[in-house]
Amino acid sequence: SLPRFYWDFTMLLFMVGNLIIIPVGITFFKEETTAPWIVFNVVSDTFFLMDLVLNFRTGIVIEDNTEIILDPERIKKKYLKTWFVVDFVSSIPVDYVFLIVEKGIDSEVYKTARALRIVRFTKILSLLRLLRLSRLIRYIHQWEEVRVLRDTARWKGNKSSVHGSVCNQEQTPPGLPVRVPWVRAPPPSLSLQNDSWSELYSFALFKSMSHMLCIGYGKQAPESMTDIWLTMLSMIVGATCYAMFIGHATALIQSLDSSRRQYQEKVRLGWTGTTVLVPHPAVAPPPGAEIVNFNCRKLVASMPLFANADPNFVTAMLTKLKFEVFQPGDYIIREGTIGKKMYFIQHGVVSILTKGNKEMKLSDGSYFGEICLLTRGRRTASVRADTYCRLYSLSVDNFNEVLEEYPMMRRAFETVAIDRLDRIGKKNSILLHKVQHDLNSGVFNNQENEIIQEIVKYDREMVQ
Repeated sequence: SLPRFYWDFTMLLFMVGNLIIIPVGITFFKEETTAPWIVFNVVSDTFFLMDLVLNFRTGIVIEDNTEIILDPERIKKKYLKTWFVVDFVSSIPVDYVFLIVEKGIDSEVYKTARALRIVRFTKILSLLRLLRLSRLIRYIHQWEEVRVLRDTARWKGNKSSVHGSVCNQEQTPPGLPVRVPWVRAPPPSLSLQNDSWSELYSFALFKSMSHMLCIGYGKQAPESMTDIWLTMLSMIVGATCYAMFIGHATALIQSLDSSRRQYQEKVRLGWTGTTVLVPHPAVAPPPGAEIVNFNCRKLVASMPLFANADPNFVTAMLTKLKFEVFQPGDYIIREGTIGKKMYFIQHGVVSILTKGNKEMKLSDGSYFGEICLLTRGRRTASVRADTYCRLYSLSVDNFNEVLEEYPMMRRAFETVAIDRLDRIGKKNSILLHKVQHDLNSGVFNNQENEIIQEIVKYDREMVQ
């Protein structure tokens, strides 16, 4: 709803405000009992407590966006098991509870209680997830704007790491009565004892950036063991942020013109396939067959089916193949449709999708779609391209024409088809009857049966 959208946006602003202001308050200000601090903390705590209550009445979208949970009982159980503890702890005004009884409590305990507000930062993770939900995307009219929001969030994340490191440089370590040595005892040329918090923040920012960019130690090298560990932590965080920035910048540059790049890639692959497969009609038949065998040598080398077959069968099959290209996410075959051709994978990865069965993957050298050609039935599974796939297709007429001359290869296709159906929990009585009839009649000798079993074995090994 629109009110909830505005509420989520308001909470996001509070999150960013708390992320920036609270570390500064804990680090650079001794007291947070002044009127501005009290107003800010009270307003923030009130909004967070209200958000805690509203979360029990907010629907939950399942990760694959196929279901939305609106049942209050299910929402309550899921929220209690996930983010409730973090939200509850971060929303309680622990510092003011200690402030009320401060007379009987050491001031260091009070300062530690104030640090518990940092737990509130983990809630940003759950709140930012709302930006990916479909109910917020409905209010974004252009996908480019969504990308800008996503990139902005990444940039803010890197800035937050820098801000946290800056405050960490200035923060008093637990158990120490004074600040870190580089602030407590600066060199004569750098007196920071009476400087304002903005000047202290600037010096800490310089030191932190020096660490995170791994270009030095700032004005002074670390001296105490605490300062050494803080410096190493800043270096690790900085190296991680730098690597993430390079990755995001590279992805952003590649996505600036993704549609044009994908189209050019598809055209390049398609043009390559159509120009290398079919020889010119003026070429004499024998040299033409040699050209086809040369152009398809990678396909032949990667397919156990062709490696164990008669060379004449391979040549007859290759001359009838047609080159095709599919992009990632394209459905090559859909379950239940009528099959008119089978496919051989020259390069790429495809997923075999069947209802109620585990997803299987096929890669270079595998083939699929032959079952319905053998049985003249419908597709038994869907096949989806996971990567750019270069395939060769064979029509049902050409398939039957070639196998008519090579009965042993038909038997090999039928045996592999029965084994594949068995792996997905299906059976075909026509194939079973034909194979059993061939076995009983002794049409094939032992050597041919061994070759067929070897082909079946290789086919099982190629399934991922």
